Amino acid sequence: MRGFAGMEDVGGLMKQAQKHLKDLQRRMRVVEDDLRERVVEGSSGGGMVRVMFNGLQEPLDVKIEPVVLEEESPEFLQEMILAAIRQGLKKSEELEEAERAKVSGKLNIPGLDGLL
Repeated sequence: MRGFAGMEDVGGLMKQAQKHLKDLQRRMRVVEDDLRERVVEGSSGGGMVRVMFNGLQEPLDVKIEPVVLEEESPEFLQEMILAAIRQGLKKSEELEEAERAKVSGKLNIPGLDGLL
């Protein structure tokens, strides 16, 4: 029995798509490795509280100037820490989005993130 005309083209297209997907996955792994090493900082209180994150939203370090501990109430210090965390996370998310978009070309395909 003979196949449908043009079906060999579909097979070739599928192979080409699989190759392209594997290349995208490889490139995304390189981006992820790079993001793991990149550091962004969120700060508050004029830099009195600083929180560092890598490009994968993983917290790396917290720095609090000793003067803050001496002069501020615990509630105010907590607000400063939260503000620094929020800022650092936002910067980290923006960095990750920008770097991944360089590879994916801003493909907005549902479920693609799981494949890459």
